[in-house]
Amino acid sequence: MKRITAILTLSANLLLIVDSFYLPGLAPVNYCKREDESDVCKADVKLYVNRLNTEESVIPYEYNHFDFCTPKDSSKSPVENLGQVVFGERIRPSPYNIEFMKNVTCELVCKKSYSGSRAEDNVKLSTLRKGISLNYQHHWIVDNMPVTTCYETDDGSDNHQYCTTGFQMGCFVRNGRQTCLRPTGNQNAYYIYNHVDLRITYHSGAKEDWGSQFRENGGRIISVKVIPRSIDYKNDPCSGSNNGPLKFPSYHLKEGETFDIAYTYSVTFIQDNTVKWSSRWDYILESMPHTNIQWFSILNSLVIVLFLSGMVAMILLRTLHKDIARYNQIDNGEDAQEEFGWKLVHGDVFRPPRKGMLLSVLLGSGVQVFCMTLVTLAFACLGFLSPANRGALMTCAMVLYVLLGSPAGYVSARIYKSFGGEKWKSNVLLTSMLAPGIVFGLFFVMNLVLWGNDSSAAVPFSTLVGLLALWLLVSVPLTFVGAFFGFRKRALEHPVRTNQIPRLIPEQTIHTQPIPGIVMGGVLPFGCIFIQLFFILNSIWSSQMYYMFGFLFLVFIILVITCAETTILLCYFHLCAEDYHWWWRSYLTSGFTAVYLFLYCCHYFFTKLQIEDAASGFLYFGYTLIMVFLFNLLTGTIGFFACFWFIRKIYSVVKVD
Repeated sequence: MKRITAILTLSANLLLIVDSFYLPGLAPVNYCKREDESDVCKADVKLYVNRLNTEESVIPYEYNHFDFCTPKDSSKSPVENLGQVVFGERIRPSPYNIEFMKNVTCELVCKKSYSGSRAEDNVKLSTLRKGISLNYQHHWIVDNMPVTTCYETDDGSDNHQYCTTGFQMGCFVRNGRQTCLRPTGNQNAYYIYNHVDLRITYHSGAKEDWGSQFRENGGRIISVKVIPRSIDYKNDPCSGSNNGPLKFPSYHLKEGETFDIAYTYSVTFIQDNTVKWSSRWDYILESMPHTNIQWFSILNSLVIVLFLSGMVAMILLRTLHKDIARYNQIDNGEDAQEEFGWKLVHGDVFRPPRKGMLLSVLLGSGVQVFCMTLVTLAFACLGFLSPANRGALMTCAMVLYVLLGSPAGYVSARIYKSFGGEKWKSNVLLTSMLAPGIVFGLFFVMNLVLWGNDSSAAVPFSTLVGLLALWLLVSVPLTFVGAFFGFRKRALEHPVRTNQIPRLIPEQTIHTQPIPGIVMGGVLPFGCIFIQLFFILNSIWSSQMYYMFGFLFLVFIILVITCAETTILLCYFHLCAEDYHWWWRSYLTSGFTAVYLFLYCCHYFFTKLQIEDAASGFLYFGYTLIMVFLFNLLTGTIGFFACFWFIRKIYSVVKVD
């Protein structure tokens, strides 16, 4: 009885622990009125501003780049993690003072005055005008929730509300194109949104939320929506007299000419107990109608995998089984002369390839990228890297890549030693320097461009030094440790001996030649991922939120299976054609998927984005090259080791004289 009581007590404690457990960055914050403020709730609702970006340029800018209102007090900015810094997020305190459950009709934030007599004022106005013309958007944060703009759209049957993070800093009507939320009759005019209506929805406090210190006049914020407006205050701001939208000057101010902008805001609190705090992201995510397309992507990929699995099963169970049975029944020399196909090249199939050092280095780096991707996606599926935990995904990936130097060194050393290589120092140095060096070099060049454009995405020098320290002081030593254990191991023993004299490869047909096989090998793996690529590129370049990590993890598993099976199929066909040069071909066959990825990124750039300036184009293709290079390492490594396992398997079960 005591044992049962102890078990029940332990179970109850575990349930309490699970019930009170929140993922990092996701703990709820309780708010209450000023008179009820205490240790368990607070009255001030902090509004933070983030960088401004646009789909028409890759270059983001900080909030104060456009001469907006800044806080008078010296409030400290929130501490940003490594992923936020690298991605260019710059979260800063704002001058907007919001008190929980206190509605504000109109409040002046600040007033900016510009004079044509001062050259710096014309520069500031020109910067604002450029931001409006390129459709730059604010990104504000309240209670770790993005401030959203919602539109009523007609989807063909019922009215549907589409909500997007951020809102425009202004709008313009030019050459027949209009970006304003409300139609205007003026042509070639600019308008700046100098007033925002903030509508904060909250879930009222409940005893289960507050515990013993229950607050009746309290709650948790579940959404913050904004309606930006342009108001021309002719007299005092918030006096009630205005004359339509505030028209922004489309020219440089002349000597003695002035222009004033009064920034104001209003706040309305709305109670809604139908939405729980844990479901507050749903209205943003559900407004993105991508779920059906995601299921179509999964089904499409599964059909490809089933087709390839059927082909591989047919080869393994029928063709290979018959071949192996026939070869193992051979007893005399005359029958041995009747051999054909892949059995003929058993004496050359494990002959070390050319450029074996480079291949082993690429494979080691590929294993590092594969493990990093697998673990990162697993954490994302468990919810640790949710959209609310900003920068966590990038931080996790970078830290994992640094810590996974040991597997890279170990695999590279083992493969290189199996090739008969003896330059172990060169192997270790290349493994630890080549792939990270290419990525860091490209990243540094693009960072110089961002520095030159005064962009918020420019990584500070101190962060660059920190990244170099992580690479040289953590990743490189771990790679040496892994290589040390790899070289201490005995060389891989192949199931068949290699002949001293290479066998002559017969003339190949078109479909068994190297280049056509490599080009065809990347088609099916790319077909499994191209729909997901669209959403991933949208999240990177169009400020859309990517959250379906479960779908992405499934697609990743399907990609691994497809790369492996495609490479095995083509490798078997080439061996049957008596072509035993499979080492590099197995890497390049699935690795060629990266070329299709690059072509798709080019298609996305020219058809989906409206980028015209050279700096943004350079940055886009620079980041694309980094992504393509890492993807080549990933897919090429998957194909190589699948083929390596397949060949060792089939040659280990046949009798060879």
